[in-house]
Amino acid sequence: MESRGYERLEAKLGYSFKDKKLLETALVHKSYLNEHKQSGMTDNERLEFLGDAVLALAVGHLIMQRLPKLREGELSMTRATFVNEQALAVVAADLGVGEWLYLGKGEEQTGGRRKPSLLANACEALLAAVYLDAGYDAAFDVVKRLFLPRILGIEEPPGFTDFKTRLQETAQALVGEVPRYTVTGEWGPDHDKFFEVIVTIGGKVYARSGGRSKREAEHSAAATALFFLEAERPPPVDKRQPPA
Repeated sequence: MESRGYERLEAKLGYSFKDKKLLETALVHKSYLNEHKQSGMTDNERLEFLGDAVLALAVGHLIMQRLPKLREGELSMTRATFVNEQALAVVAADLGVGEWLYLGKGEEQTGGRRKPSLLANACEALLAAVYLDAGYDAAFDVVKRLFLPRILGIEEPPGFTDFKTRLQETAQALVGEVPRYTVTGEWGPDHDKFFEVIVTIGGKVYARSGGRSKREAEHSAAATALFFLEAERPPPVDKRQPPA
């Protein structure tokens, strides 16, 4: 495959890679390697794993600075507003990451350059690539550049952490509908359950999230849905329809 110019992507990230191979790897989906086994390239799944940890740490740091009065559980719920597939896909789309993805023909033909899961994974992989290229401080600077404007939009009035209440008020004001929460999955033994919940507004799925309790899952889903409503963005396409 011919070498690509990544200058525009690096400019949007605010970081220029010393090792361009790391940047390239962050953009390689496994479907591409299935069709180019002799390319000598590596897919981005391992970088995605590392980037998830880098992102969680950096966003957690920024939120702690912005909201010094929040407790641990409240901080976790707030971080979930930014560290989830839907929110990461928005960031990746703003960067134009889809343009640079290496995809197999099947993914290309089914709109892979716009799929939230592929965009979110590539976003995490890019952060890991920065971390490996120049260390945590450089990765933190990139996260700060991409996420701080969103985090600065958070206020801390009384009841700030009640995302379900805020979502209901916002949904009624902007959409004229109230949110509906539905448990779509439940796994694990009684002492260690994990729940998946979707939140729908006006029949559209605005968020899908999980947690160790129904309450935690609902609050996480509400936080994500609130992100899209307050940013005046349409919800991501969720092909798994809610139960009737």
